[in-house]
Amino acid sequence: MKKIWQKDDHATNTLVNTFTVGKDLDFDERLAKYDVKGSMAHCKMLAEVGILSVEESERMLAVLSEILEDIENGSFEIDKSAEDIHSQIESLLISKLGDTGKKIHTARSRNDQVLVDLKLYLLDEIREMAALTDEFFQLLIQLAEQHKNVLLPGYTHLQIAMPSSFGLWFGAYAEALLDDMEMLFSVKNIINKNPLGSAAGYGSSFPIDRESTTYNLGFQSMNYNSVYAQMTRGKSEKMLAMAMATLAGTLGKFAYDICLYLSQNFDFISFPKEFTTGSSIMPHKKNPDIFELVRARCNRIQSLPNEFILLTNNLPSGYHRDMQLTKEILFPAVDSLKECLEILNYTLPNIQVKNGILEDEKYKYLFSVEKINEEVKNGSSFRDAYVKVGREIENNAFDFKIENLEHTHQGSIGNLCLNKIEYQFNKVKNKLLG
Repeated sequence: MKKIWQKDDHATNTLVNTFTVGKDLDFDERLAKYDVKGSMAHCKMLAEVGILSVEESERMLAVLSEILEDIENGSFEIDKSAEDIHSQIESLLISKLGDTGKKIHTARSRNDQVLVDLKLYLLDEIREMAALTDEFFQLLIQLAEQHKNVLLPGYTHLQIAMPSSFGLWFGAYAEALLDDMEMLFSVKNIINKNPLGSAAGYGSSFPIDRESTTYNLGFQSMNYNSVYAQMTRGKSEKMLAMAMATLAGTLGKFAYDICLYLSQNFDFISFPKEFTTGSSIMPHKKNPDIFELVRARCNRIQSLPNEFILLTNNLPSGYHRDMQLTKEILFPAVDSLKECLEILNYTLPNIQVKNGILEDEKYKYLFSVEKINEEVKNGSSFRDAYVKVGREIENNAFDFKIENLEHTHQGSIGNLCLNKIEYQFNKVKNKLLG
């Protein structure tokens, strides 16, 4: 297929073409519908300002609608001889409309065209990630409420520390997701600006109406400065990568906790055997492969911001071909993060928590601070009580009854504030998905 920048029949060297096209066609299929929608908005605007006639615009929109229908019903295929999806859509218009089809590229460049495609795609992916995160959040809130009175040992430095609960543990990750959603929402606001009309980064002498395409594409606003519009290529992907890395950090830490709590030395939780795997030589093994893979995938996702920094931080303003590589960095990571959320949403309802964990003798010193606080309530200073309880522990004379446990402040095991966390989360979610 002839390239849209090609001026004659002289073909690009085959090896050069293979290298420069790279993996673009592998990822462009997911941009196809956005490329058509961008072209439709551009076509309408060109007619509104008199660059296209009404008849030309209507014919062009009819063909673009057919292409969009093919894409949405799965019958559209990427042409392997095309340089990219933008070239293929334009080629289809020309093949069906002749000279009229050649007018679609008036007042735009592939630069602002791919920017539109990417931004629309990323906005949809943010919504999908947010919906999956919401599902995970609701599960955590439900489990926190269900198991709020089941005690769990808390650890610092992986040493037995103070009493916790399954309610506090599940609730902690629920509130972590609140901050992660805030990050996604912030990135959505940054990306949700129309770059179309910036052309190759310096605008156009055509009297185009960028407000029209902003409205028709559903963008919140526009990137006003045409140079800056081009500078958002790479920046949008990097910002989303940072938000994804933040969310992945939460999921990875949760997965690590699951692996730890499933081990025989902890034995706080279990899953039905169909959610674990076995060993080829040790018949007793029930391995948490799902959660180990979530942890590993999320660690990889947390490297994304660094990849984007290394790719983009030594470039001046203006477009550079380096940006082509952002797709192959980000797109697979988006899929991976969604898959991690999907498998957690699928497995977590099957978690089984153990009762009576703190009745084990090895956990008795979890209550040392409780004993100190009891002494303080009875009139002792904290420092004297600390020394007294410390000596009791050293002399093996320490004793404390679990029944005396009483925590009432906001965010403690006796007052989880789940309704407050849920309220704040839903506020962000509604803005993000609205």
